[in-house]
Amino acid sequence: MTKIPPSTETAFDRLMAEKTPADSRQARQLARRKMITEAVMAEGTMRIEDLTERFGISLMTVHRDLDELVSLGLLRKTRGIVSAAPTNLIESSDIYRSSRQVAEKRAIAAKAMEFIEPGQAIFLDDSTTVWQMVELLESKGPLTVLTNSLLMINELKEVRDIALIALGGQFYNWCNAFMGRMTRSQIAQVRADTVFVSMSAIANDVVYHQSPEMVETKRAMLECADKRILLADHTKFNHRALHSFASLTEFDAVIVDDNIAPEDLRRMQDKGINVAIAEVGKAKPKTVRTLESSDEEE
Repeated sequence: MTKIPPSTETAFDRLMAEKTPADSRQARQLARRKMITEAVMAEGTMRIEDLTERFGISLMTVHRDLDELVSLGLLRKTRGIVSAAPTNLIESSDIYRSSRQVAEKRAIAAKAMEFIEPGQAIFLDDSTTVWQMVELLESKGPLTVLTNSLLMINELKEVRDIALIALGGQFYNWCNAFMGRMTRSQIAQVRADTVFVSMSAIANDVVYHQSPEMVETKRAMLECADKRILLADHTKFNHRALHSFASLTEFDAVIVDDNIAPEDLRRMQDKGINVAIAEVGKAKPKTVRTLESSDEEE
């Protein structure tokens, strides 16, 4: 399991724990830099231009903030893109994402089980939302599970009544998954009953992600499945990333949590999109699953 290296964890914790200065301008600057760090860790990579829109600041200001965060070893800037630093902090972004909206993700994962029947073959992507389905799969066995997620491969390899097909290829640390041409080639050779995917952003009823490799890999899964299910908590809506993945109308069902904005729900329903609503209060896990808690349980 992925663990945050002590030196990197200290850098992040030091920023998050830094006391708010008395000066109001410095206080706003510190708060903004914390939010930028959290946003990049949540997405993995982001366009710098998108940060100016999200936080309502100038390009000069965002570059100044990013330069400071780069100097701390937290982020990396390359050609208009900012990402979690390559010194293993990218791995911690996976842990960070797994700790966000945990209740919503668990409720959505439980709702997703209604779309699985014993004997089926299913694709599971590498998202932290779909990962919440893993501990529920044994109850639906026997199943054939195809996944490119190293985390899910490790968790499912000894689960009773689960036939596991691991989709290999080039390994990407920041998402604990295999992607790229070799992975897509393996996907193209199989056919699944259903694919379960999640992505980082939804705007104007189009699904987006910052990583082109991830978009291409998940798109290959969509093309090789009879039924397509999207898992998306309410925080994914009204955000945009660089690469478009699919229209919401391409999915057989879109599972959202009951904290979704009424206008977003109404718009999707008016377009004929099949929206399944997961009730967060009904999801009662035995334990709260995050990547960090999974490490501790081992």
